[in-house]
Amino acid sequence: MKLRINPMASDIIITIYVVATLFYRFKFENEMPISAINSMVIGICFVAIIWALIKLKVLNPNWFGLFNSKKTKS
Repeated sequence: MKLRINPMASDIIITIYVVATLFYRFKFENEMPISAINSMVIGICFVAIIWALIKLKVLNPNWFGLFNSKKTKS
């Protein structure tokens, strides 16, 4: 049995994760003098975690309905 999170909860989890990691990066980079390369590596690692969870189908984002392929007929 695979763990699958519904689309709306996935959207919320991804949003909270992105905001928290950005806050962490800004706070960490302000306190420590690190180079731009180190900052990019940290960012890529954070993105890779979310990407892996989406590829493994643990997170199933709906992107808050922004990319609906269904068109309404008038």
